[in-house]
This record gives sequence, structure tokens and C-alpha cells, in this order.
Amino acid sequence: MLWVHYFPGHFWIAEIMLLLNFSNLSALYFRHSRMPRVIHIAVVSGPLAWNFVAIFWCGAAMVNAQNLAARILANIVIWGILGYGLFFLAAFKDYTMGFELSILAASLGVHQFFLKTIAFQWIFAFTIMSVLFLATLAVAIPGFFGKELSFRREGDIVDADRERQPLLNDA
Repeated sequence: MLWVHYFPGHFWIAEIMLLLNFSNLSALYFRHSRMPRVIHIAVVSGPLAWNFVAIFWCGAAMVNAQNLAARILANIVIWGILGYGLFFLAAFKDYTMGFELSILAASLGVHQFFLKTIAFQWIFAFTIMSVLFLATLAVAIPGFFGKELSFRREGDIVDADRERQPLLNDA
């Protein structure tokens, strides 16, 4: 990132491009969320997970996040990775997003650990990685064995005869 020192004011252009790419990848994900997993990882979920983290990364570089207020904000915003991953796990049962975001959270934690050992962000990153990884395993393992994890109540709410009754008009 040597070019940061020569062109420090150009991060807003990169942030706009990342946001446009994020909206494009989100639209792609919602249109094609049931692709085969090999294609889904390489084309949809991998770039979307990376782009989500890159928005935070570029934003931190854009505002030169070195003061206390920026570090506090970063410690709050990092939890968005967990929320974003849990959304995809709960809504789509997409374990690929969970695995990818947990890997990115782990890499963020390792970098922050070597950058500042006495800080909270690396602890938060490893906590997010652990929770997201365990939640991803809870969704992925039943899917591998052919059992889907469902949060809905199984079975008919109303008997089939009672549901057809108004249509028969013989009550």
C-alpha cells in the first residue's frame, strides 16, 4: 500500500467502487443462491465475503483510523462480520459464506495481534471467527448427511380435510 502515501485522497473512489461492487455481488447472490457449490464459492459467495470485509478495510484506510475514536468504532463495526455471516446461515443455510467470513475474521485477528498485542480488536476477531465457525458447522454437518436443519415447526397446521371443507361447500 505504498501508493497511499503518494495519493492519500483517492480512497473515496475505491470505497465507491467497493460499494458498487457489493451491490452488484449482492444482486448476483440473491438471484443465483442455489447454484452448485463449486461454482457458488468461486463466483458468488467468495467475492461477496471478501468485498464485505474490503469495504471496512478501505474505509479504515480512507479515514486514517489511528486515533482512539476510530479504534472504538472499528471495535464496534467488526461485529458486523458476525451479523452478516449469521444472516446468510439463518436465511439461506449457506455454509460457504460462514466458512469464508470466519477465515477472513481469523486473518484479521492474526494481523491485529501482530499489529497491536494490547488491544481488543484481535480478541473480537477471534471470538467472531469461533462463533461463526461453530454456527457454520451446525448448519453444514446436517446438510452433508442429508438432514436439513429447520427452524420451522414440521407437520400440518390444519388437517387436510378441514382445509378443503370451504371448497367443497357441503358443510
